[in-house]
Amino acid sequence: MEVIFLEEVKGKGKKGERKNVSEGYARNYLLPNKLAVAATQGNVKDLEAKQKSQDKKQEEELEQAKAYKAELEALTVEIKAKAGEGGRLFGAISTKQIAETLKKMKKKVDKRKIGLNEPIRALGYTNVPIKIHPDVTATVKVHVVEE
Repeated sequence: MEVIFLEEVKGKGKKGERKNVSEGYARNYLLPNKLAVAATQGNVKDLEAKQKSQDKKQEEELEQAKAYKAELEALTVEIKAKAGEGGRLFGAISTKQIAETLKKMKKKVDKRKIGLNEPIRALGYTNVPIKIHPDVTATVKVHVVEE
């Protein structure tokens, strides 16, 4: 019996996938637990329509992410910090401080999306990658100046 999975079933199929399964398994487990529906013409058309709308939505999100990337890359984030001799900072600039400074500049970025391997410990410019979308990563210039 051919079914369309409504949810992921471990070892059998993923959400939105069409697959042949044994009739007993479908009637006794998948259909009563609403994990799948029979692959009738109507259900197949619904699945195709959902996939089209989902693809369109993902494409729009990608376009928005690319536009936001251009906005972020045009910025230079300036952060003031106390420094000692030779441009070494007392402490360090973390992703949280970068995210808060961006928030003050009306740019919302989650601190977990900022790809800083280790905190910034010196004065000057640093290029910081920010993951906006799974396919889009922006690079922001962070300028640390002495307070």
